[in-house]
Amino acid sequence: MAGKNNPWGGGGGSGEDGPSGDGGGSDSGPRNPWLPGANEPGKRRSASIEDIFKSRGPEGPRRAGGGGGPAFRFPERPDGKSWLPVILAGVALVWVGATSVHFIQPGEQAVVTWLGGKYSHELNSGTNFTAPWPLHMVQKENVTQVRLEEVPGTKTEKLILTGDQNLVDLSYLIRWNISDLTLYQYQLSDPRNALLEIGEAAMRAAVARQKLDTVLTGEGRAEIEQDVRAAMQARLDAYRSGISVQGIEINKVDPPSRVEEAFKDVSSAQQDADAAINRSRAVAQQLLARAQGDASEFNDIYAEYKLAPEVTRRRLYYETMEQILSKTDKTIVETGNVTPYLPLPELKRRAQAPAQPAPQSQQGE
Repeated sequence: MAGKNNPWGGGGGSGEDGPSGDGGGSDSGPRNPWLPGANEPGKRRSASIEDIFKSRGPEGPRRAGGGGGPAFRFPERPDGKSWLPVILAGVALVWVGATSVHFIQPGEQAVVTWLGGKYSHELNSGTNFTAPWPLHMVQKENVTQVRLEEVPGTKTEKLILTGDQNLVDLSYLIRWNISDLTLYQYQLSDPRNALLEIGEAAMRAAVARQKLDTVLTGEGRAEIEQDVRAAMQARLDAYRSGISVQGIEINKVDPPSRVEEAFKDVSSAQQDADAAINRSRAVAQQLLARAQGDASEFNDIYAEYKLAPEVTRRRLYYETMEQILSKTDKTIVETGNVTPYLPLPELKRRAQAPAQPAPQSQQGE
C-alpha cells in the first residue's frame, strides 16, 4: 500500500505506520479522525468561571478589537483575593434585610402573599419577619384612615325618583374605612366599585320613601342618611367585604335643570306663604296677650268692687269721663246769670286748619 493515501488522511510516504503527532498526524502517517488536522483550527469549548477570572490577568481584559485600555477590575484585598465575593455578600444581606423585615404601625394591617398571588398569613403590629422578596410580598393598609367617595364623581346630574313620582338631582358623600384587610383584598374582585353600587341602590330606595318637599327642604335628609348607611352596612357585611361605612352626607338636592326655574317660582310662593302665616301668628299672639291683659284687669277691678262698690263705681265713672272729655272741646258755665263768652277753642281750630284755595272763575265770565 506504499505510495497510496491512507484512508485516515495520511499522504504518500514510506508507507510505514508511525505514531501520530500532536497535530493529529502528518502526511507520513495516519491521523486520528476525532482530532483536528495540523492545518485545521481546534474546536472551542465554553469558558468556565475560572477561565474568565484567569483571563483577566494583572492587566485586566482588553476591549473588543484589541484597542483601548483595560476595563474596570475590582481591587484586591490585602491578602491578594478579590473583593467581589464580599460585595456580593453585602448586597445579598441588604436585599434580605430590606425585604424580610417589616414594621407594622398601630392602626395598620398587613397581608403576606406567596410569590405575589397565594395568601400566606397576616402580620401583627410591631416588627415582623418574612421570606425575602419575591418569595413573600407584603401589602400594608391603614385601616383607621377614613376614605371619601363623592357620588356622582363628575358634574353630571344624578336624577333620583321620590315617593310622589318627582325627580331630584342629588349628590352625596360616602365616608368609609377598611375593617378587615384580608376580606377586603380577597373577598370581592373590586371592593370600591361594589361600595359605590351598593350605595347608589340604598340611596334610591331611601329617597323613594320620601316626598319631594321633605327632600328639598331638608326635613327628611337626616332620616335618609341613616337609612342609607344602615342598608349599605348590612349588604356589605353579607358580602363579607371588610368595609365599614362611617357615614353618609347629602351635599346637594336640587330639581332637574330643565325645570329649575319653575321650582324656583314654587319655592318663592312657598316662602311668601310662610311669611304671611308667620305675620298672622304674630298678630294673633298680640291680640291674645291684649285680651288676657284686659281680662286680668277686669278681675282686679271686680275684686276691688266687691270690697267697696260705691267708691269703685264713682272711680270708674270719673275715669271714663276723663277718657271721653279729654278729646272734646269743653265749656264750663257757672250757675246764675248767663254770661256770653267768646268761642276761643273754635277760633283756634279754624286758625290751625289750612286755608282752602279759592275756586277759579269760569272762563268767559
